[in-house]
Amino acid sequence: MLLIRAFDEKVNDLYAEGRVHGTAHFYVGQEAVAVGAVAALKEGDVITSTHRGHGHAIAFGLDVDRMAAELLGKATGYCRGKGGSMHIADVSAGMLGANGIVGGSMGIACGAGWAFKRRGQDRAALCFFGDGAVQEGISSETFNLAAIWKLPVVFLCENNQYAMSLSVRKAFAVEPISGRAAAYGMPGETVDGMDLEEVYRAAAAALKRARDGEGPTLIETVTYRYLGHSKSDANLYRTREEIRQWREMDPIERFAGKLQEEGALAENELQEMESRAYRRIDEAFEKAAKEPEPELKSALEDVYA
Repeated sequence: MLLIRAFDEKVNDLYAEGRVHGTAHFYVGQEAVAVGAVAALKEGDVITSTHRGHGHAIAFGLDVDRMAAELLGKATGYCRGKGGSMHIADVSAGMLGANGIVGGSMGIACGAGWAFKRRGQDRAALCFFGDGAVQEGISSETFNLAAIWKLPVVFLCENNQYAMSLSVRKAFAVEPISGRAAAYGMPGETVDGMDLEEVYRAAAAALKRARDGEGPTLIETVTYRYLGHSKSDANLYRTREEIRQWREMDPIERFAGKLQEEGALAENELQEMESRAYRRIDEAFEKAAKEPEPELKSALEDVYA
């Protein structure tokens, strides 16, 4: 969680300096969702991500050096510097890609789940998406498809309270979002997305169900992004008081507090871990800045299958 936060805070600073190409969407505040859910995965499982995918990628174990290179448009990045922040992927490792299509992760996850089922493999797909994606048509199509075919897919909605600037209180007539699962004949559960252990327990149970051939589950994690939707966000739709209240439930501080209460973490250890995380990210971007740019002749590579 510390590494994810250090990464995105660094990207935020570099964007302000004009060193990050394109736009960027930050995961600061949502770290417990990615880390808690990915911790429940087994070898061979895959994830599908969103435009806000840095946290998912780091939690899954992707290399921050290559991620930093991608964001700076370098040839050594995961997509050779041509994908940028929203398109980091490592298909061979099982990270099937962040993407800029709202809800795009859902169809990809079902494709992976269908492949696993056809091959008789003990594998599952963990699909991340935001509350805004639940309003896309693909959500209904994939929920239904996964349910009737009993695909090994876990649909994990990160309800961070806003689809760009649209509040969930204005976007949904029925709460919670997980209640929609009943319409498709699958279980749904809402958990505290600021609590690492609660997310882990829900994801572990849903993944076991998927692997046991019982089909998909919809998990809604109630969380919050501290920063704007993207760097173009002026944050005019919410108050400073609201942001302050959510920051008081910070997932990193809460988990660290639990560990300290249990005697598993000393205060100086937390400070050392935090320093190591920020130092590691600084090193990654320093290294990336020295990497080569993509050659012009590579512009049309990877465009056509």
